[in-house]
Amino acid sequence: MKVLIVGGKGQLGRGLQASAPQGADIVSHDIDTLDITDKAAVDAMVRAVGPDIVFNAAAYTAVDKAESEEDAALAVNATAVGLLADAARENGAHFVHVSTDFVFDGTASAPYRPDAVPNPLSAYGRTKLAGERAAGDDALIVRTAWVYAPTGGNFVRTMLRLMAQHPQVRVVADQIGTPTYAPDLAKALWALAEQRVTGIFHYTDSGVASWYDFAVAIQEEAVAAGLLETAVPIIPIATSDYPTPAVRPQFSVLDKSAISELLGGPAPHWRTNLRRMIAAIAQDG
Repeated sequence: MKVLIVGGKGQLGRGLQASAPQGADIVSHDIDTLDITDKAAVDAMVRAVGPDIVFNAAAYTAVDKAESEEDAALAVNATAVGLLADAARENGAHFVHVSTDFVFDGTASAPYRPDAVPNPLSAYGRTKLAGERAAGDDALIVRTAWVYAPTGGNFVRTMLRLMAQHPQVRVVADQIGTPTYAPDLAKALWALAEQRVTGIFHYTDSGVASWYDFAVAIQEEAVAAGLLETAVPIIPIATSDYPTPAVRPQFSVLDKSAISELLGGPAPHWRTNLRRMIAAIAQDG
């Protein structure tokens, strides 16, 4: 089985490579080796690789910067998705695309089902929704949220740094969602891709948290593992106390029941996966 991974140096791309099934022949590209907004380059690459599966783990993820650079975000999050999907289709490959909870407006009072009507509040959300539509009905689209991993830039690693450097940290407490451990998301994508599943699905860890809840747990686990010498006060704040250019959904819990049925059960709870990540960081120093 030949597999092309785009965005291979990111958290999810690394996870996809690390969890690849035995016998998978993987070709990985990132921004330094493939311009996914260049149709000729994309067509040539996919044709040369001849993949059975194309994973798109690339994205413009600078949420606030996208407010002033929506065209740049659209090029990566939508136009490039269409190019990759078309090239995959023309070569008989199954296309797998990763999207986001930001396609929703956060006004719901129950977890968003995959068939819920999107209503993005930000440029980032709009471009990711456009990317879903560009992927096509024959693609597998998996929406996720709050992705973290032992390497790369993410909320967990940012909190560890701030807690080590500052006498206190302030964290938003009125945005509710669910973290997602990138290595487990990668395994789920492999399982679905090998079955050539199509359609839109949701995947995150199990459970619910605010960013404040997540930060408190990060500190508790890090102190217990010896990554932090002492605990510092964590101050809960409102979204209005930390204004940003992009509007975030205040409630973005995703309904994962459909994907759980396909995978044979729910994902581990986010606290369990957080502990796994902290242990991995402690082991690697």
